Amino acid sequence: MKKLFAALALPLIALAIAFTAPVSAQSSRDAVWVQIAARQSLREAETEARTFAARLPDVSGYALGGGWYGVVLGPYARDDAERVLQVYRAEGQIPRDSFIAFRRNLRNQFYPVAADASAPAQPAPAPASAALAAEDPAPQQEAALQSNLPDETPAEARRSESALSREQRMQLQVALKAAGFYNSGIDGAFGRGTRGSMSDWQAARGFEPTGVLTTAQRQVLMDEYNAPLISVGMARVEDAKAGIALQIPADEVAFDRYESPFAHYAAKGDLAAEVLLISQPGDKRTLFGLYDILQTLEIVPLEGPRQRGKDSFTIEGRNSKIVSFTQASLKNGELKGFTLIWPAGDEDRRTRVLAAMQASFTRLDGVLDPAAGGDEVQNIDLVSGLEIRKPKLSRSGFFVDSGGSVLTTSDVVAGCTRITLDHGYQAEVAANNTADGIAILRPAEALAPAAVAELSTASPRLQSEVAVSGFSYEGVLGAPSLTWGKVADVKSLDGNTGVSRLELTAQPGDAGGPVLDSTGAVLGMLLPRQIEGKQLPEDVSFAVKAEAIRGALNNAGLSPAAQSASAGSLPNAALTRLASGMTVLVSCWE
Repeated sequence: MKKLFAALALPLIALAIAFTAPVSAQSSRDAVWVQIAARQSLREAETEARTFAARLPDVSGYALGGGWYGVVLGPYARDDAERVLQVYRAEGQIPRDSFIAFRRNLRNQFYPVAADASAPAQPAPAPASAALAAEDPAPQQEAALQSNLPDETPAEARRSESALSREQRMQLQVALKAAGFYNSGIDGAFGRGTRGSMSDWQAARGFEPTGVLTTAQRQVLMDEYNAPLISVGMARVEDAKAGIALQIPADEVAFDRYESPFAHYAAKGDLAAEVLLISQPGDKRTLFGLYDILQTLEIVPLEGPRQRGKDSFTIEGRNSKIVSFTQASLKNGELKGFTLIWPAGDEDRRTRVLAAMQASFTRLDGVLDPAAGGDEVQNIDLVSGLEIRKPKLSRSGFFVDSGGSVLTTSDVVAGCTRITLDHGYQAEVAANNTADGIAILRPAEALAPAAVAELSTASPRLQSEVAVSGFSYEGVLGAPSLTWGKVADVKSLDGNTGVSRLELTAQPGDAGGPVLDSTGAVLGMLLPRQIEGKQLPEDVSFAVKAEAIRGALNNAGLSPAAQSASAGSLPNAALTRLASGMTVLVSCWE
């Protein structure tokens, strides 16, 4: 495999590319190519390969199977291939529907005649003529193929063109547009713009530029356009149990299992694509519930458009690794749809595959049995076999005003791309006092807390009983719990009088939670157990005092509620309800 080292620039100028010598055999096994053309005639593929090779480096040709022959660039490392694809597309050097191809897509090499050392590993060596004979039709077969696509005169081409339906004419315009030769509306009318684009395409492909495509040329154009679909083996499947039929990339995914409400079609190729068929009985609540659940899963990245209507929804999610698209709709008490998961960086091919799946999606009778997959291994971190998205870090916090502002610990907001309250509500950092370890969060939309912290106006008393309300296990239990302890000292180990030392065994998830006295007043906020270079006993914890919290809130323009007159200590049940109402899970997401 050759390794690209010259920087590739996007300006539309001549591109100079330099490559290193072949790298190790291990790296060679990870090689990829850029497929730029596919033909059903070996002669046409050889001609096209020579045409591209006259202006581009690293052109080669391989049989693709099924009577197809591909023209490719490479081999490259994956990152280099994506860069080559980007630059050559931008300069118009290769068709816009070119895509990344893998070793398994390529068979015997037909161009150049002598295969280089980095070509894909082949079965036992065979003479070139014998190898080609296995893939290439015999001359008589090729002649028969050509007879099915005759070389027409312009008049004959016009007559055959006149027999095309409006949809077929529109498909030709779509293909010309995808190849970069047409930029007008898709209307099926072959006016001056369409004729000009046909002429330009013919000239670029070595045909006489008549502006009227022959039957054979129309086939070549559509074969070019459909090369991305051919490369992934698009084929119709009928899943009787799910009650769904559609086209799927059958060379890249295969049926794996049923786990209601999904039929899982797992990756079987290098592309790492996946397909889920969605099928279950239900109503609008089922539809809306699935919409919410899907967005908690790793396969649905957070970035991307999504839309929910009264009886359908679509969700697109993108990150640096994958792009996923889900559509589902409710009809006659049956919820059906699909999810396509595709690697990032292969957008043109993904778009074509998705369009083919959408156009072919058909509802059949019946839905997937809701009990399907019930005997699969259960895991709290999985939903129907799909991994739930997890935050980088979760800690506790508590409401400090009626609008839903939250006080928490500084460490939970460090290095986050997104912060949520109770997983569902977006929040932003309004203030962060790292010296005291206090962060103040403002929800993106106003919330209505069940309870708001009332800050104590008294100093904590030594040996007085306190309770910390927090999500000890970072939300696994679903609700906060109380951990009881005592005030061991009114200052920290280093003498800081703004911090109390507690005799209390806390968990990491408790940090940021309120420290309450027996009346329900907030004495402070639990700090993380981190003293550099020291190993503390398990029952040693620290809390920033209410006075420091009050100052941080005032500086942020918030007015904390003062401790109200109390008749005395609250019963444990009442204290638990109060603490639960004010405590919130704070999560940091990458």
